[in-house]
Formats: sequence, C-alpha cells, structure tokens
Amino acid sequence: MEKTTQQLRSSNNRKHMTILGVALVLLLFLPSLVISCKEGEKTSLLGFLDGLSQNSGLTTSWQNDTNCCLWEGIICNVDGTVTDISLVSMGLEGHISPSLGSLTGLLRLNLSGNSLSGALPPELLRSSSIVILDVSYNKLAGDFDELPSTPDQAMKVVNISSNLFTGYFPSTTLEGMKNLAALNMSNNSFTGKIPSTVCVDKPFFVVLDLSYNQFHGDIPPELGNCSVLRVLKAGQNQLSGTLPAELFKATSLEHLSFPNNHLQGTLDPEHIVKLSKLVILDLGGNGLYGKIPDSIGELKRLEELHLDYNNMSGELPSALSNCSNLTTLILEGNFFHGKLSNVNFSTLSNLNFLDFRSNRFFGTVPDSLYSCSNLIAVRLSFNNLHGQISSRINNLKSLKYLALSHNNFTDITKMLRILSSSTNLTLLILGGNFKHETMPDYDIFYGFKNLMGLALNDCSLYGNLPKWLSKLKKLRALLLYNNQLSGPIPAWINSLNFLFYIDVSNNSLNGDIPTALMEMPMLESLANSDVIIFKFPLYIYRFLQYRTTSGFPRMLNLGYNKFTGVIPPQIGQLKELLTLNLSFNNLYGKIPQSIGNITNLQVLDLSYNNLTGAIPSTLDKLHFLSELNVSNNDLEGPVPTGGQFSTFPDSSFVGNPKLCSPMLVHHCSSADAAPAPNVSTEHYIDKVIFAIAFGMFFGVGVLYDQMVLSRYIYFDRIIVAISSSYNRL
Repeated sequence: MEKTTQQLRSSNNRKHMTILGVALVLLLFLPSLVISCKEGEKTSLLGFLDGLSQNSGLTTSWQNDTNCCLWEGIICNVDGTVTDISLVSMGLEGHISPSLGSLTGLLRLNLSGNSLSGALPPELLRSSSIVILDVSYNKLAGDFDELPSTPDQAMKVVNISSNLFTGYFPSTTLEGMKNLAALNMSNNSFTGKIPSTVCVDKPFFVVLDLSYNQFHGDIPPELGNCSVLRVLKAGQNQLSGTLPAELFKATSLEHLSFPNNHLQGTLDPEHIVKLSKLVILDLGGNGLYGKIPDSIGELKRLEELHLDYNNMSGELPSALSNCSNLTTLILEGNFFHGKLSNVNFSTLSNLNFLDFRSNRFFGTVPDSLYSCSNLIAVRLSFNNLHGQISSRINNLKSLKYLALSHNNFTDITKMLRILSSSTNLTLLILGGNFKHETMPDYDIFYGFKNLMGLALNDCSLYGNLPKWLSKLKKLRALLLYNNQLSGPIPAWINSLNFLFYIDVSNNSLNGDIPTALMEMPMLESLANSDVIIFKFPLYIYRFLQYRTTSGFPRMLNLGYNKFTGVIPPQIGQLKELLTLNLSFNNLYGKIPQSIGNITNLQVLDLSYNNLTGAIPSTLDKLHFLSELNVSNNDLEGPVPTGGQFSTFPDSSFVGNPKLCSPMLVHHCSSADAAPAPNVSTEHYIDKVIFAIAFGMFFGVGVLYDQMVLSRYIYFDRIIVAISSSYNRL
C-alpha cells in the first residue's frame, strides 16, 4: 500500500514537471508566436488615423513600426487579418476614411460615441465582409447614400442612430442586404415616407428603429409581412392615419412603439390579441380614442403599456388584472373614468410604475394597490379621488414617488402620519387637497427620512410653518404656495442644508425676511449637488415639468405675502440663486447693491413694495438676467442703460414716478442722466453675445432635461435588442 502511494506521488510529480516545462517553453517562444498584421491593412488603418483631427492619443499605440494587431481597439485573426475595430467613446474627431473599406476581413466596426463628422463612406456600406456597423452617437451628416445593391453583402446590424443624417429612407442601399437583422436609424433628420419594401427578401429582419426623425404619411401595411420582426419603433415622427390591420400579422412583435405621432383610430380588440408575444406597447402622444379592449388581458407577456396623452375614455377593463407581468402602466392625460377598483392590482405583483395623472377616475384608492410591493412610483394626480390612504401603503417598501395632488383627499394630519412611515419616499406631491384645513404644527411625524421634495401647495391651509419640516434633512424642494399660512419664517430654515427650491408665495407670512434665509448652503454654493432621475417628470405647475430635482431653478419665492422691513444686504451671499421673487409685500428701504453679486440670477421681481432710492448700478453685472420687475415702488433717479437693461420693457419700471428714462414718461435731465458704463463697444458686444448664447443654451437645456432620460433609456433598450437579436441569429 505504501509503495503504491509513493508511485502515485512520483507520477504526479513527473506530470507537474512536464506541465511546467511546457509553460517555460511557451514563455520563451511567445514573442515569436504573436500574429503580425498585413502591411496593406496597416496602411488602411493609418489612412483612417490621418483623417482624424482629434485622435485622443491613438498615435501612441498606432505607430507605423509596430504590429497593428497589437494596436488599441484592433483585433486580428490567426492569419493577421483585421477582423474587429472597436473605438467606442474615444473622443475622436474628424472624418471616417474610405480606406477602412479596403479591410476585406473586417467583420465588426464600432465607432460609436465619438464626434466624427462628414459623410459615411460608401465603401463601408458596399463591404462584403462587415457584419456589424455601428457609428451611432456621432456628428455624421448628409444623405445615407443610395448605393446599388450587391448580392454578396454580409451586413446583419446597422446602427447609424443619433447623427445628423438627412434625406429619404435608403431603400436601394438596404435592398442588397439580404442578411440584415437590425437597422437603427433613430435620432436623425430623415424625412419622407416609410417604404413598403423595408423587409422584402430579409428573412432575418428582427429590429427596425426609426424613432426621432421626420417621417410622415401612413404606416405601411406591408410591415405586417415582416414575419420575424420583433422590435418596431417609429416614435417622435409625423406619422398619421391608423394602425393598419395588416400590421397585426407581424405576430413575432415583442416591442411595438409609435409614441408622439398623429395616429388616430381605436385599439381593435380582434387585432391587438394577435400580438400574443408583445412585451412593450407604446402608443402615447397620439389621437387614439375609444376604450382599452378587454382582449388586452390576453397579452400575457405584456410588461409595459403606454397610452398616455391620447383621447381614450371608458372604464379600465378588469382584464388588465390578467397582465401579471406588467411593470409599467402609463395612462396619463386621457378621459378614462370609473373606479380604480375595476382592476385587481393584487395580481400585478411586478408593477413598478403606475401613472393615471389627469383623467376622471373617482372613488377611493383600492386596497388591492397596496399589494403591489414592487411599486416605485405612483401618480394619481388631477382626478376625482377622495377618502384616505390606507396604512397598508407602508407595505410598499420600494415606493419613492407618490403624487396624489388635485383630488379630494381630506385630513392632512392623518395622511402625513401614515405616509411618514414610508422611509424610502423621495417625492411626495399632495397639493390641491385638504381644502381649508390646518397645517399640523406638532411633532407627530417621525419618518420621511429620505424625502427630497414636498408639495402641499394649493390647499388653502391655515397655520404656521411647522417645526416638523426642520426634520426633513434631505429636503431639496419645498412647495407651499397658494395657502393661507401666516407667521414668520422660522430661523431653523437654514438647517435644511440641501434645500434650494423654496416657494411659499401667495400666503400671509409676515415679519422681516430672516437672515437665516441668507444662509442656505445650497443657494450659496453648488457643493453636495447631486442628480436624481425620475421615471416621470415632476410637474411644478400644471404644464411646467422637470425630470430631476437638479433641473429645478434654484429659487426663493416669497411673493404675495405680508413681509415688512428691508431686503437684507446679506442676500448677495446667495450666489447660486436663479430666481428671486419678493413682489407684493410691504418691504421698504433701498435695493441692496449686493444683489449684483448674484451673477447667475435670471429672474428678479421686486414689484409692488415700498422700495426707495435708486436702482443699483451693480445690477448691470447680472448678464443672465432675462426678467426684471421693479414696478410700483417709490424708486427714483435714472434707469441704468446698457447691458441687460436695454432688453427690459417699460412695464418693468412703471409705477415709480420719480424714475426717469428716455423710455418712460419722465425723461431725465442732463443732471439726472446715468453715467455711461465705462466699457468699450467691443466689450459690450461681447457681453450681449455671451448673454444670448447662454439664453440659447438654457432653452436647449430645459428641452434636453425633458428628453434625455427617455432618450437614454430608449437607447439602452435598443442596444440590448440589437445585441440579443444578433445573438439569436
């Protein structure tokens, strides 16, 4: 036995020595085994490098005297043929060289997420080897060339999304791509009609994304012949007509998306049921009418249903309860009515997002909704609901966003006591309820540990600003406007270190403006400023929406109250403030010179007070100021000229009989005339151009803020769809 054991050990040792010896040999000779690229292919790659104006350091790796198979982003096969080029988000600028078209073994080319411009070389589209072409998220422009079709094209995936392409759908170019499986042309400026031949002779065609373009006309019925099509997206275009009956012959569809077009008609119960594999149905932002058909309940795989902003009506079908895989149910902005209890929500255990805003639902919030333990966001605002929220809402451990505003809920104290236990709640929108009740002012709320936004506006609430607000240490936005609150602003307001959006306008608050308000950390600097993404936009006013709390303007609105005293000179410390409204109060004294230190200020309203003295010349430093109102005070002297002051209308200054200006009734004498600003003409022109540029940027920023989330979510999904489609081929 002992001898046998020794023999085994000896055998094992010999095996280990053999393996070690092979490893040493490989290490010694490894340099000689590295595949060398072909010289002609190296030349083609260097031609691409030469076409770049910004290569983000590629020249460090891409050197003529080195093996191109070892260059960054390059993969070769065993023969030294370049098969893959992947230079994603490298900060590349310049043109794509046609020389890449001479890489006869190239299978995959990915240049997405750069700043490449110019045209897409036809040589790449004619390639007989490229299987995947991805140039998305660049600045490529021009027509997507109509090239003669060739029978030997291997192309399976084409992603040219998020560029600047124009022209018509490239039918001829795509005609020869018999193996095409996925085509993403979204987020460009293509126009014309969607051709009826888009999937002719393409037996593998599974993904078509034409979203965010300018296509118009009807949806081609021939799309129903795309027998294996799984993803069809053409939202944010100008399509019209109805959903053709033939479209529902495409029974492999999993994602059907036509939001924000001009579609009409109804959801035919006999047609919709044919799409039994449907996972996402998005028809929001159209002109659909009629009811949600009962047959919707037969779509057992349905996860997302978007019918928002149509003209649909009727009661919710109880058959929705059968869609047990639903995660997202968005019916906002329609004319649905009836009771929510028509749907048994307890069967929708996967539900994450529920949005029924702006409909005509009545009754109470059904108990079955509290069984949806995975709910993250619930919006029932602008309906006719009443009653109370059940304490069972605390079962919704994932709930972060709750909007119940503008219904008929009562008993604010009970509501807040129940909701305060929802420790993950981030946004709580309750305005437009609890009419003429009293704001609870005692410490009964022990939760709200993560609350960042609280709206109790439009309630006509009586009472003072309650002490329990001081416990909301993560609060960013506080909306209490249009109530009947009274008393002073308490000194603890500056303990809310993250608060930057304060609207307490149209109340009866009184006393001096406290210096504590001049010590708000988030209005003094941008430190600790983070971004919070919402599934749906938050509506501050009915038609003004923001998708992130950082997208709110940093605002202090004390207008329409009964404040007295002077404007604290410390107000100049609030350097990050964008909107300051102190209108319709009883303030007196001079406008502090320090307001000129709030250099980002865009809106300043001091109207309807008892302010005296001159308009400070320091306001000329507010280059971004787009709205100024100092009307109906007792100001005197000349109105400053130049800078932003040249853009404000007369109405900004009326009601100040002692003010003078060439634009006002009272013209200034030579003794009154304001001194001309001591800046050169060139410097002044630079200021104006800078201000205009910022205004354009800010306007685009707001639009971007409303669009970018859905655009990025949508982009992630289509990439997943394209990848999965390719993998299944």
